[in-house]
This record gives sequence, structure tokens and C-alpha cells, in this order.
Amino acid sequence: MNDSSSPSAFCQDAELGYERSRTRFTSGEGLILDETYRLAHLPLVAPDHPRVIRTREGSSYVMGRHERVFSLVLPISGDLLFESAAFCELNEAMRAAPFARKIAWDLLGRRQDKLHATICGSLSSGEPPVLSPMQRQELVKFGPIHVALRGLFSGNVNRGRLYLRAYPESRQGENVFRRIQRSLGCRETDLYVVGLYNMTDDLDPDETAALASLIENWWDRTILQFTVDHLWLMGACDDLVLDSAIEETIQLV
Repeated sequence: MNDSSSPSAFCQDAELGYERSRTRFTSGEGLILDETYRLAHLPLVAPDHPRVIRTREGSSYVMGRHERVFSLVLPISGDLLFESAAFCELNEAMRAAPFARKIAWDLLGRRQDKLHATICGSLSSGEPPVLSPMQRQELVKFGPIHVALRGLFSGNVNRGRLYLRAYPESRQGENVFRRIQRSLGCRETDLYVVGLYNMTDDLDPDETAALASLIENWWDRTILQFTVDHLWLMGACDDLVLDSAIEETIQLV
């Protein structure tokens, strides 16, 4: 992976699902952590919070942990990202925000070498999936992939986590991530987010207004452009990949 100033064309918002899936803030209202977040994330960042959902019938989650799930993901170099001038500016703005005390700041360092955007999620559980020789050959044909990260993003599901948005290279007018998904017979998606910040509590109306302003100000800002020549097959027992391992590095060249 390396920093890149490549002139490659990236997919635009009209081709992706970020606008459709962003949090819709209402003036004068706070941001309430939703059930998905309180089940999968809040137990990991604030286990003593009274609104933690410890477990739920029909779900394998127990205090934020579950059986090991394997996914094919786009690796993000934490070193490259954290050295980016734009990210440093964003991070300073987050630390100066009125809701800063409600961010689990220790996660940034703990997850620095695990940052990723999921391309093919939940390929298998328990045991890693087996990629056929033909699937591997198809992946090698893709070659290096150019990606742009933009931010900041809060979704309409899993409210409480803040992300950067990954914009894949467009090849011959087509989203290259979708082409990868299709080559593996996976469901095609249009959201590829990089989780960064996790909240430890709800936000009050003033804090929420500050967050909404930050998101709006940073929506069109490019944080980083880079090129990758491999993907990770990652297995994890929690959605923050704190208990995770890279099962295999899948080469694209």
C-alpha cells in the first residue's frame, strides 16, 4: 500500500450509497445510540453503561462478542492515514468538539493496524472460507486498486460510530469493488466505510449540532488517496476487530 496522487477516476456519490444512508439530524434533538450499536459496540467501549444490550435472542452477540466471522476487506494503512495532514486536521477538530469526552479515544491506537473497509462481509463463520484457484486467478487480474478516503460519516444504522468513506476506483465506468464482489459470487454493495471513532454515550442537542456541522464541513474533503495491491481475509470475534487476525493476504497482482 502506498500514498498515491494518481489521476484515476473514483466513483462518485451518485453511484454509491452514502447520501442515502447518512444520519438525518433534526435541529434541537440529540443523537441517541441505536440498538445495533448498543448490542455490538457499546459493550466494548463502555461495558458499564446502563443501556448496554448484553445479549439478544436470536443473536450470537454476548457483550459485543460473537463467533469468529471471516470477511474480505480492503486494508487501510494506519501509519499512512495518521500521517495525513487532512486526517490530523480532522482529528484535532474532533478533539476540540464539545462531544470529545464521549469518544473512546484509546481505540484509535488499538485499531491502527486493523483499519479496513469491508468488501465481502461474512464469507464464513467458525472456519475461514476456501477460495478456489479460479477465484484467486480472477482477483489477481484486478491489479493495484486506487482508493480515496473522504469524511466524516455517520450512518442511519449503528448510530454511535463515525467513519471515513472509501471511494473505489471506477474502471470503464464501473465500481471496481462491485467487480470484486461479483467475481467471488458475493452480494454487491455500495457502502465501504472505515470505522474510526466510537461514542461512549448519547449526545445532547448541542453536541449533536456540533457533530452535524463537522460532518457537513468534511463531507467533500479528501482525507487520503492510496493504492493497494492486496486484500485481507480477516477473521474477528467482534465488530471492532479488537480480537481479530489476518487469516491470509490475498494478492491482487
